[in-house]
Formats: sequence, structure tokens, C-alpha cells
Amino acid sequence: MNKLLITLSFMMGVVVLASNYLVQFPVNHYGLNEILTYGAFSYPIAFLITDLANRSFGKIIAKKIVYLGFTIGILFTLIFSTNFGDLISIRIAVGSGIAFITAQLLDVQIFDQLRKKKWFIAPLTSSLIGSVVDTFIFFSIAFYGTGVPWVTLSLGDLAVKFIVALVMLIPFRILLNLFKPVKA
Repeated sequence: MNKLLITLSFMMGVVVLASNYLVQFPVNHYGLNEILTYGAFSYPIAFLITDLANRSFGKIIAKKIVYLGFTIGILFTLIFSTNFGDLISIRIAVGSGIAFITAQLLDVQIFDQLRKKKWFIAPLTSSLIGSVVDTFIFFSIAFYGTGVPWVTLSLGDLAVKFIVALVMLIPFRILLNLFKPVKA
């Protein structure tokens, strides 16, 4: 169990690092540069990790993975992705940390409350609500007052996160077969 806990936490940290790096780059195709960043494509994987851990091992282990993933992700972000001479880069790190911990812990609670419903209800609902909370906390802290069109970027990112949350149901269902869900 400890090896799996560390592996999932490390994966969570890598997702946070990738998302914090990728959010700095707007999608410059099809006129999407004011409404979408590349971070929207990677971050929903964090919810997949949390939800699989919650379904398979329960909310206590899922919270441990969130806390360890948070620590690893913030350390990775500070070491590899934060330019301390750039205020927006620092705001991205701070916004990411606050948004991540808030949204992931909310995801764990919502998932746990819905775990006895049909298999897709808990991961979809908790990921969608967590994505809304994460997106608006992150973008408002990272970009408010900077001239970056953060409202339109947050709405574009949120739309992609919703689509990715739906797509993540496929690996969630497949990976559920590898673990025996806990009784809660």
C-alpha cells in the first residue's frame, strides 16, 4: 500500500507541475488564445487519481494522496516552473496551491458522499464541481488585475475540463477492474 500511495502521490505531483507550466501558454490555434490554455488538458488527470484512490482505498487514503501530491506538486512547481522574478509566475504557484488543495479535498468529500450511486455518478460529479472550484480560485489568484483575460481563459479551461472529465470516465471504469472497491 505504501508503494502505491507514494506512486499515486508522485503522479499527482507531476500532473500539478505539468498543469502549472502549461497554464502559462494559451492555445494559439483556431482563435482560442484568449479562452484556453494547455493546462486545461492535463489538470483533470488529478481528479482521476483522487477518484480512483477514493473508490479503491477510501477517503482517508485519498486525502493522504492529495496532501502528498500537493506537497510534491508545489515543490516541483517552485523548483522547475516558478520564475521568482516574475509576479505572475509566483501568483500561478500560489493560486495553484490554494486551488488544488481546496478542489481536491472537496472532490474527496463529494465522491465519498456519492460512492454508493451508479459507478459514474461519484467521479463525474466530484470532478465537475472540483473543476469549477479549482478553475475560478486558480485563475482569479493567478491573473486578476494583470491584463490577462482570466475570465474568458477560465471559462475556456473549464469547458475543456468538463470534456476531459467525461473522457476520464473511460480509464476510471477500466482501472476500477484492477482494484477492489472499499465498502463505505
